[in-house]
Order: sequence, then C-alpha cells, then structure tokens
Amino acid sequence: MTVYQLPAEVGAFARYLRGLAASLVPGEGWYGVFASRDPEGLRACLDGTEILPWDVVESLLQDLGESPLGPQAARAKALHGAAAAAHDRRPGGAEVLRGRLEAMERERRYAETRGQELDAALRGAQGGGPDADRIGGELAWARDDHARATARIADLTARLAALADDRRPTPTAPGPASGSTPAPGPASASASAAGSAPAPAPSPAPRRKPRGARYAWLGGDGEGEEAVPAPVSVPDLPTAGAAPRGARFGGAEAPPAPAPRPAAGEVAEDAARAAGNAVYALQRLRSQGRSGEAHALLCEAVAGPPAWLPALAAELHRAGLGPDWSTLLWEAALLPPERLAAVAGALADAGRSEDCERLLRQGVSRPVGELAGACAALHAEGHHREAHALLTAFLRVRTPEDAARLAAADPHGLIPQLRAAAAAISAALERDLLHALRVARLAGV
Repeated sequence: MTVYQLPAEVGAFARYLRGLAASLVPGEGWYGVFASRDPEGLRACLDGTEILPWDVVESLLQDLGESPLGPQAARAKALHGAAAAAHDRRPGGAEVLRGRLEAMERERRYAETRGQELDAALRGAQGGGPDADRIGGELAWARDDHARATARIADLTARLAALADDRRPTPTAPGPASGSTPAPGPASASASAAGSAPAPAPSPAPRRKPRGARYAWLGGDGEGEEAVPAPVSVPDLPTAGAAPRGARFGGAEAPPAPAPRPAAGEVAEDAARAAGNAVYALQRLRSQGRSGEAHALLCEAVAGPPAWLPALAAELHRAGLGPDWSTLLWEAALLPPERLAAVAGALADAGRSEDCERLLRQGVSRPVGELAGACAALHAEGHHREAHALLTAFLRVRTPEDAARLAAADPHGLIPQLRAAAAAISAALERDLLHALRVARLAGV
C-alpha cells in the first residue's frame, strides 16, 4: 500500500491547527459552528489532508480573542500560506483549485440571491415580532456566507496564479559544444526528434532552486543563489532495536541485526553541519521575505533528530536569529508526546535546561492524556527532573480538576508526582489538588 507523506509545510500547519483547536472550547464560538456544519471537513483539515480556508482560521483566532493584526495572526498566515502552496503543488492541484473556484462562485451567487430575498422579506415584516427575528437571523447567515465565499474566491484565485507562476519553464543550460555527439539513449533520442541537440549524460542541466528550503536541514553547502546543490546524504540515526527499512532489504529472509547508534562525535559532526546549512538558508529566506518557507524549514528541524537541536539553537543565537529558535520551540511543544519528551531530553542532556523548561511550559495546554504520555516517556529515558518540571508547569496553569483527570491516566504513578509538585508550589494548591482527587475518587490510591 502506498502511504502519502504530508509535505513539511502542510504538516506544520496541521500541527498548529490542532494546537489552536485544543485551546478552544468544543461546541462554542465559530469553532462550534464549523464543527457542527462540516465535522468531516474540519477533521480532514486537522489531519492535514485538506487546507482550512483562511477565513475559518481567522474566525478561530477570533474565538481566542486574538487581534487580526497581532503576532499570532501573522504566524498563522505564514503557516497557512506555505501549507496551501505545498498542497497546491501536488499532482492535480490546479484542477482541484479550479473546481473549488467554480463551486465558490456558485455559492457566492446563491448567497447573494438569498440575501436579497431575505432583505426584502425583512422589510415586509412590519412591526417586528418572531418572524422578523427569524428572517433577520437568516439574513445574517446569508451575508456571512456571501462574505466567506467572496474571500475564498480571492484566495483561490491568488493560489491559482501563484501555481501558474511556479510552473513557468525556467531557462535550461546551453547544449554541448558542436562536435560532442554522444550516442543517444531513450531521453536523448526524444530530444533529437524534437529538433534539439541532446545533452551529454554526465552533464545534466543545473537544478532549479528547491522550494520550501527543506534541503537545508539535511545538508548541502549553501553556495550559490540559483544553482543549489543537491541535498547531502546524511547518515540515519536509527533507534535501538529498529529494523532497517528500504528496498535493499527486500530480499532478506530475516530482519538484520539492529544497527548500532552512531558515536557521539559522529552525531555532533552531523548536527553541526545541519545547523550551519539551516542557518545559512534561513538568512537567505528572511532576506528575501520568504517567511513561510523559513517557517517550514524550522518545522523540518523539529521533525528531525532531537539530538541535533542543541547545535541548531547555538547556531541560531550566534547568527542573531533567536526569534527563530523561539518559534522552533513553540512548534516542538505541539509534537506527539514521545517526540516532545525526546526533544526535552535532548535539550536537558545538552545543558540547555532553560530551553527545556520553556518547551515543557508551552506544552502543558495539550490534552491531559498526551501529557501523561509525555511524563511516562520522560521517566522512561531517565529524565525525572524534566517530568517534574512538566507537572509543575501543568499545575501552575491548569485547574485542579484537570490535574485529577491527568492522574486518572496512571493513578499509582502520577498522584505522588502531582502531590509533590503541588506541595513545592504552595500548600493551598496541594489542598485544592487533594480535594479534586477526592471528588474524582482517586484520593485513596
């Protein structure tokens, strides 16, 4: 079975969207409206298989009380733009956009006609009363539908134009000197039939600069503006016990023995090279105003080996890109529990305790079940201090009732840890926690 892997930009926006949804109250505000109108469509957007329309993202930010001109909206806009561009570049993306544009045109015409009908009916409802209230409510929805359809038409039109720009042909390298006539293979034979001289096999045309800057985190020397070298192959960092994957193992009768972990020196060397490449690419992207691609590069780093992140942190701060490190930590706070714990552990092991605690503080808004998993993963790796820091941050910002729900995931393990963390904060908090545990029938565990 073929498994489609989401582009990094799409995955980054989906993670952001899930974090945003986790901060909202289910069933209330615009979030409740969209969830009741199209639950399957909203789920697809949260999973990353579809891109949520920007007007909906704005409404969700409105639910949180965020300003449309504030930093949260700017960050969401950059993520959304990069994700939409990557999503549109898939095979058949242009056809999908054109189909949706036609559908939105029909939706706008219908909403406009419906609004006119309701407006006339409202003027005819003399004296107010229940009918006038009902018609007024319907008219408000019709106007909202019209405004959203209009905004989506503009967005889809812009995305189609951007996609057309991306697909414009780029100049190719000049052909070989006259007198160099290699034997034509399948590709060069077709080129000859088209009336152009075949290029020699050892000299392919220069690469077009990769979009999304994903190459930077993997390797490359960063030299040159237009002709960017291909990504450097980076050694895998397999986990203990993980079976190797890939076609080269297809004929093996039994899984090979697990590969040993790389030596610390090898990991440090790979991390330093990747950090240098990433910072070089970030500086280029920032200087060109390509903030969406810069953010996607940071998300690629978050998805990479956690052991590389301390080197990237140091390199970013040396280059004066401290805000990018803050953004990366925010994205890391939205990772699945095991990955969150792995990043926190890597930062702690590298002596970046402040970054580790900041990451854990940012991660406490996620569902309590995920936090229980993160605590378990930290303890499994021997990071007991970091697990305590996570619970302390949790107790400072979440309610005692939330703490009781967290404790229910592993009463014997988590209740003593929560009580110790609460007692370290204040006696009043410990009393509130004990009361919540009693209400949840967990006090005697």
